Amino acid sequence: MIRARWLGRVPYGEAWDLQRALAARSEEEYLLLLEHSAVFTLGAHADPTHVLVDPSSVGAEQVTVDRGGDVTFHGPGQLIGYSIRTVGAGPHQGPKHVHQVEQVVMGALVALGVPADRVGRLEGYPGVWIDPDPVGASGRMPRKIAAVGVRTARGRTTHGFGLNVSTDLSMFEHIVPCGIADRPMTSLAAEGYVVSMAEVVEAVLASAVAVWGSIDDVARVTDGARDDASGGPGEVPVTFRADGGANALERRMARAGIDPDAGLALSARKPEWLRVKATMEDSYLGLQHRIRDLDLVTVCEEAGCPNIYECWSDGTATFMISGSRCTRACAFCQVDTSRPLPLDPTEPHRVAEAVARMDLAHAVITCVARDDLADGGAGAFAETIDAVRGASPGTVVEVLISDVKGDLASLQTILDARPDVLNHNIETVARLQRAVRPSAGYARSLTVLARSADAGLTTKSGIILGMGEHEDEVLATLADLRAVGVEIVTLGQYLRPSARHLPVARWWTPEEFEGLRQAGMALGFSHVQASPLTRSSYHAREAADVSSGRVSAPAPVPVAMSVR
Repeated sequence: MIRARWLGRVPYGEAWDLQRALAARSEEEYLLLLEHSAVFTLGAHADPTHVLVDPSSVGAEQVTVDRGGDVTFHGPGQLIGYSIRTVGAGPHQGPKHVHQVEQVVMGALVALGVPADRVGRLEGYPGVWIDPDPVGASGRMPRKIAAVGVRTARGRTTHGFGLNVSTDLSMFEHIVPCGIADRPMTSLAAEGYVVSMAEVVEAVLASAVAVWGSIDDVARVTDGARDDASGGPGEVPVTFRADGGANALERRMARAGIDPDAGLALSARKPEWLRVKATMEDSYLGLQHRIRDLDLVTVCEEAGCPNIYECWSDGTATFMISGSRCTRACAFCQVDTSRPLPLDPTEPHRVAEAVARMDLAHAVITCVARDDLADGGAGAFAETIDAVRGASPGTVVEVLISDVKGDLASLQTILDARPDVLNHNIETVARLQRAVRPSAGYARSLTVLARSADAGLTTKSGIILGMGEHEDEVLATLADLRAVGVEIVTLGQYLRPSARHLPVARWWTPEEFEGLRQAGMALGFSHVQASPLTRSSYHAREAADVSSGRVSAPAPVPVAMSVR
């Protein structure tokens, strides 16, 4: 079975790393469907002189990749299909796969209304062509509508096709497309077929079923959200406040297929398993006093975590670094979204002092998203990790990071600090990404996790349930997390912070959480923490000990210093 995923607009480097991780770390087969921002890509043996301009002068980047073929252009209005499949060894498997990819595209074009006798291959020129036989139906010169370039290594394929739907064809004038100077490029729109990207995706999926068989496409989104389902292009916008956010949230919900009026009322009585008794024990009050004394901020308080009494009474807390104001306005989170203040240079050392004072075996460090900073707050993470290691060398350090705007150099700053556990929450299923966290993306989160796993770190992620997702979507998300190398996963129930936030769609039962835990363990995760009250740092030490093979002493879960 092939797992088909619509990923929205994805920067080229992120998509490349994601498909390489899926090819290397998993035996699952994937068909990733997406768009790119403007980029010229050169195959491993491409002629660099076939790029005729400075790419930056026309608003594009240039990347040399490991696929076959020469130079081509990817950009908005072009459907990209990356096929990660197991085709086996042998010299004929690669060409056979290319032939199948071409067949998928040709079948989709016919389904979209292009006459079958006007779609085909052109001898000696890989890809899919309109009027490949100039003496055929139209008598016109053959025009290339889809480029195909793949790589086959150790029996696994990467890369795939780029089908021009409504692409700006003038961008091809800046290159020699696929090294072919005497054959023009075309698109569906240029040929007179005005279709939406959603329609093209549906046609490609149907054709892929005909060529390759069964496809799991539960992570697709509704037609209304097809074009921007799981993350926008390039830089993540800085969103300081969700003023007037209710209407914007309702629009995003509708585009994701959620009825804004169908959720539970804010006043709806919680089931027994979600009721937490406030117990102000001496240990809770003592930890609160020490946190105040060091002028630290905890995500336990800022995010209204229901486990605060249990964890604090056990000497456990989750601290936020980089201030208490987040630059994003996620629909589930109550952390302050006003304009952030400058970083406090003393904060890493105050966090380290807290870890040492409390003699923590396991510290979780988290922070708000800081899209206003060039490195997304990565430097503050690295400084805090180093400070904790200096003050308390025996402490296991876990970080819960933002996506640092997808920037590889910023992420590398954190990876180089070598936290023992790197946690980045994907939060929800692909369909709901835009509704739930409009400044983030499903593909970007998977890529952050894949890059972390490739760096040799223990990786962790979390999913919030109760925002309108379906069970098969949750299982698909678990499969995707495991496929990129995630080892630890948490699943918990969403609790609506206020009327301005996303409504609770339903309460998941403890029995359903247990079923998801078992399904996750069957996928190969080393630890799955799943219960209505589970949060990212809940039982963090236990999960890390199990994942690393350490024998966990029956000690309280440590202070968690976390970052969103």
